[in-house]
Amino acid sequence: MTLPISTVHDYFLDLQSRIVDALEKADGSRFEAEQWTREEGGGGLSRYLEGGPLLERAGVLFSHVRGKTLPPSASAHRKELSGRSWEAMGVSLVLHPRNPYIPTVHMNVRLFVAHAPDNGEDVFWFGGGLDLTPYYPFEEDARHFHQVCHDAVAPFGNDRYPRYKKWCDEYFFLKHRNETRGVGGLFFDDLNEDGFDPSFALVQSVGNSFLDAYMPIVEKRRMMDYGETQRNFQAYRRGRYVEFNLVFDRGTLFGLQSGGRTESILLSMPPMASWRYSWTPAPGTPEASLSNYLKPRDWL
Repeated sequence: MTLPISTVHDYFLDLQSRIVDALEKADGSRFEAEQWTREEGGGGLSRYLEGGPLLERAGVLFSHVRGKTLPPSASAHRKELSGRSWEAMGVSLVLHPRNPYIPTVHMNVRLFVAHAPDNGEDVFWFGGGLDLTPYYPFEEDARHFHQVCHDAVAPFGNDRYPRYKKWCDEYFFLKHRNETRGVGGLFFDDLNEDGFDPSFALVQSVGNSFLDAYMPIVEKRRMMDYGETQRNFQAYRRGRYVEFNLVFDRGTLFGLQSGGRTESILLSMPPMASWRYSWTPAPGTPEASLSNYLKPRDWL
């Protein structure tokens, strides 16, 4: 069976374009565009914005890269695929809004193919998800985000949302801090058991759900007043985001190991972050309330 890779490629490029169009309208600024290539094969299109009135930093990235040998991060759990040639494609985004009352958000949808030697059968798997990282959490926002996540995967089985929600809570967990990165969402990987077309349909549903999940929150919070206290706390919590991406995130590790565009990979980092030694917010403050949200919870 020849996998319809070009169809997935076209969908991912269209998804990137649709999301960027919506974000440009919301921010009022144009995204920059950079085409890049890598020596071993393939490349991508980085769409990014820095210093916008709404989005302090935003990256919506498409990549389609190829290699001769799977990097360690991709074959660590699949020893039988070690040594195969491969290709990977997907859309990944991270948005860091300027207003601390608007959460940071991440979304990724991807396809990975390990090519079989001697005209054998290729092995594929899809992965992806989306998750929300608030600084000043609003329960209604978290519930809305999770409801959209639920509805995106519900047509594919009643078990999908609870399974992928639990996977997200466990994956985006800072072990050294004993806290989740945010309020979660969906995370899935190694998706292929239903066959190519049903797996691709689920990935499309997740990708298409992003704007419905996030933009209503943006519009609800973007006019809220904030000051130095809120910006300082935002920078402090952004430090935790950096810690996760550099210490635990498999996508960051894969991108760097496989010779991806370093600037694109590190666009997920916030433009400013801070760390403090042995600091905790005062009890009863809005900043202290965040700790009640940094643990797995049934949002529906």
